[in-house]
Amino acid sequence: MSPSNNFKNILITGATGLIGSRIVRNLQQRGHAIKILTRDPSRVKNAEAFQWDIESGYIDTKCLENIDTIIHLAGAGIADKRWTKMRKQEIVDSRVKSTRLLFDTIEKTGSKIETIISASGAGFYGHRGDEVLSEESSNGTGFLAECCKQWEDAIDEGHRFCSRIIKLRIGIVLTRHGGALVELEKPISFFAGAALGSGKQWIPWIHLYDMISIFEKVVEDRQYNGVYNTSSPFPVTNSEFTRILARKLYRPVWPVNVPEFVLKSVLGEMSEVVLISDRNSAQKLLDSGFQFRYPALEDALNEIYSQ
Repeated sequence: MSPSNNFKNILITGATGLIGSRIVRNLQQRGHAIKILTRDPSRVKNAEAFQWDIESGYIDTKCLENIDTIIHLAGAGIADKRWTKMRKQEIVDSRVKSTRLLFDTIEKTGSKIETIISASGAGFYGHRGDEVLSEESSNGTGFLAECCKQWEDAIDEGHRFCSRIIKLRIGIVLTRHGGALVELEKPISFFAGAALGSGKQWIPWIHLYDMISIFEKVVEDRQYNGVYNTSSPFPVTNSEFTRILARKLYRPVWPVNVPEFVLKSVLGEMSEVVLISDRNSAQKLLDSGFQFRYPALEDALNEIYSQ
């Protein structure tokens, strides 16, 4: 991959996670200079790292020196723990408070930030059945939708000092190295594969390679601005996803779905993650000229399981 001529000095939060670590590596390969803002700089070996602590409000202001672009990925894992009242607040605060701390520090230091790129979630729209959802579609109901709305509202506060703000409503990122696919694979591998709930709920998904390519594109191309649904142009239902994944793993799928009440009893309110239906449209990305390398689920899984 040849280095970009559009050199950027980039500060990344959440850079030690599944997506963030790959973004760092790829942007460095393209010639960009990377700094990382993290709770534990000792964990970072491949870039200059600076400390922050969201709860105490501490941030090393040196992290912003010469920075023109910020990629903000920090946030507690949505499905890492059961959704107690305290955990839900932690999920929201890790996104909203971190954003405000970062933005307040930018203003206090007078840093000249040209571009802010923030993760958001495909769950912004809530449970919408078969409705095709564009970036203009309304915010939905439920915890995921409410969390995404608060997250994006906090990011929009950056318009006080920055004119180019990109919010990426990211679907389920597929990779064998962690995340949702590993969890979805487990029951199928043990001959317990079955669609969840009605099985008719739409899943917005994206191959990790395409996810990384979108970040590269929005960093380097100033035509990108505003909100983008960041998932494949061909979403699938839960039943289709289960069937295609099982075929790839050479496993059967049970003809009876896992009932919704069972999922709710096991997962509690967090069952929303697998039961809501978001048929997100990628048309805005396609119209911008972005080309997906793996637009179809079968092709994406073929690549992932060929490794």
